[in-house]
Amino acid sequence: MAVKKEYLDYVIGQLSEVENFTHKKMFGGIGFFRGDAMWGAIMGENDVLRLKVDDSNKADFESVGSTPFSMMVKGKLRTMTYWGLPEYIIADKSRLSEWVGKAALVAERSKKRRKKV
Repeated sequence: MAVKKEYLDYVIGQLSEVENFTHKKMFGGIGFFRGDAMWGAIMGENDVLRLKVDDSNKADFESVGSTPFSMMVKGKLRTMTYWGLPEYIIADKSRLSEWVGKAALVAERSKKRRKKV
């Protein structure tokens, strides 16, 4: 299912305080990047903005009741490292920018670890 244009336009507008990001279509969703590190995505049946999570920012997401995105892949449930954001965070451009900054750092660290392997 393709991402609704209205939602994508809204999210991009809310990201106006985030510097140097790009986005592109990916697997029926939209990926958000800083350089080649993907820090976020719009994915799932209900067009949800999700950010990259690790131990450094997991408590933030847990504190707002967020959970990781899961999907069926080849008959198995796969849990991803992208967690949904509540609308009230997306609606606050400054707060969203802070959350995206943390997620971008997570994505960049993850990318560096993979390159070393």
